[in-house]
Amino acid sequence: MQRRQCLQALLALGVLGGLGAGLPGAHAGVLEDFQTAIVRDNDRAMVNLLLRGMNPNTVDAQGQPALVKALRLESWRVADALLLAPGINVNAANRQGETPLMLACVKGRLDLVRRLIAKGAKVNQPGWAPLHYAASADLPDSVAIARVLLQEEYAYIDALSPNGSTPLMLAAQYGSQEMVQLLLDEGADVHLRNHLGLSAIDFAQRSERAYLVELLQRQWQKAQRHQPPQW
Repeated sequence: MQRRQCLQALLALGVLGGLGAGLPGAHAGVLEDFQTAIVRDNDRAMVNLLLRGMNPNTVDAQGQPALVKALRLESWRVADALLLAPGINVNAANRQGETPLMLACVKGRLDLVRRLIAKGAKVNQPGWAPLHYAASADLPDSVAIARVLLQEEYAYIDALSPNGSTPLMLAAQYGSQEMVQLLLDEGADVHLRNHLGLSAIDFAQRSERAYLVELLQRQWQKAQRHQPPQW
C-alpha cells in the first residue's frame, strides 16, 4: 500500500507540473523505453516516463494499448503504475477487442477487476465480454470474479460472442464445475446454441467432461419440465 501511495503521489506531482497530457512526437528511443518498461515490468522506469509526459494510453506496433499489454504479459507492477496515471483509458482495447477488464478476468486478478470497474471499465459490451473471459478461466478467484460481474455489476449472463457462444458454453469446456454451477444458479440458458449449433452440453462433451455433461443435462431436463405447455 505504501508503494502504491508513493506512485500515486509522484504521478500527481507530474500532473501539477503540467506533464500529464502526453508526449506529442515522442522520440523513438522514448517509445522504445516505454515498451521495454512494460515487457520488463519496470514500474520505476514507467513512472519516470509518465512524469516526463508519456501518454499512458500509448499503443505498440501491434495496436496493444499499454495497460492491455501489461496485463497480457502479467507485468503487474507496471499495470499498477498505469492504473494510477491521470488520463488512463481503462476501456482502450487491442485489435482483437480485448479490454483491460477482460484480461484481468481471464488472469484471475480479482483485485484488478475491482479497480478497473471502479475506474469505469465496461462490464457489458457487444461481442466478447468480460464474463466470457471470466467463465473460461479456472483459477482460484475466477468464480469470485464471475460473481462480482453478475451479482454486483449486473453482467448479462447470456452474452453472445461474435460466433454466438455464451459464457456458460465456455465454462462447460474450460471453466470449473463451480463456475458452471454459478452460471446455472444465476439463470444461464442451457438451451442456447451458437452459430455452429453447439450447446453448452456439446462444449462439455468436446472436452470429455462427463461430470459437466451430466450436470448440464439435468439442468436441461429440469428446464424442460418447467416450460409452459404448448397449446
